[in-house]
Amino acid sequence: MKQVRIAMLGSGFVADFYMQGLANVNGQQVVVNYSRSEKHAQQFARRWKIPQASTSLHDVFCRDDIDLFIIALPNEAHLAVSLELARRKRHQVCTKPLARNRREAKKMWDAARKSGCLHGYAETEVFSPCVVKARELIERGGIGKVLWVRSRESHSGPHSPHFWDIEKTGGGAMNDLACHCIEAARYFFGKEDRVVEVMAWADTLVHRDKTKGEDNALLVLKFSSGGIAHCELSWTTKGGLDLRNEIHGSEGSIFTDVTRSTPITSFSMKPAGYVVEKAELDVGWTRPLPEEAFAYGYQAEMRHFVECVREGIPPRETYEDGYIVNTILDAGYRSVRTKRWVRVEY
Repeated sequence: MKQVRIAMLGSGFVADFYMQGLANVNGQQVVVNYSRSEKHAQQFARRWKIPQASTSLHDVFCRDDIDLFIIALPNEAHLAVSLELARRKRHQVCTKPLARNRREAKKMWDAARKSGCLHGYAETEVFSPCVVKARELIERGGIGKVLWVRSRESHSGPHSPHFWDIEKTGGGAMNDLACHCIEAARYFFGKEDRVVEVMAWADTLVHRDKTKGEDNALLVLKFSSGGIAHCELSWTTKGGLDLRNEIHGSEGSIFTDVTRSTPITSFSMKPAGYVVEKAELDVGWTRPLPEEAFAYGYQAEMRHFVECVREGIPPRETYEDGYIVNTILDAGYRSVRTKRWVRVEY
């Protein structure tokens, strides 16, 4: 088995999850990690036993022994890093959302496509085992024609300060969370069934002192088949990450719930440590989630991208998908401003 050598660009929250996912993937090694902070770079390398840490993107880019670059950086860094990797004709995978807006995403997609190299969109939701199983049931005709999808992604707020700055990120809760729900809906309906119109509401209900962006939003997607997807997004939900899907068809329904229907329920009078992503408390009744990286889809997506590099085949989630998601998000924000249905122009 050819070993795929990886450069991890980033040392924060999502990079940690990517490393957890890669831990169970055979035939790969993260040989270098990058961070803008020397302290964070070294800490990350020690924690994950990575041979080299760097604070120089140029030095990492110049290495000729890297098979795959994983962009796990803040949103504002995606465009420049991706364009440079495309210029150097290197395989790349980027975290969600692909970019801060449709225009940036289009530049990334065009450049990566012209490079002739692999480009993978790291959208964990559609690699989550329960979501993949739901799609298998749909493909077998288990619920007939998909008519309506409800998808919820919510928690009490971002883990890093830069997420609150919409100039750096591209938007608030809708931008941060709806990318998951949009891609889940596209996956359940089938990508040939395009989103043609959107309607959205967004407001800042709690965190007015932290952000100029929305901390709650609703986004409705109308598909070319006439189907509807309803996306619920929140940065004000207590109790840890709430991640659910409902898929309703002409012959049945499917429900997925990764974080609120865990196989473990615990009651503790003393702090018990980490429970689940974004949980505020670790005492009282809690629902710890075992193997988070597996349950969320990090392990499956990382294995998929590594195998695609090794076998020289395109991933099932590419920068084209990331561009489509950014295009739908942009239409959603136009709907918020105009308070009308907005046609999605690809």
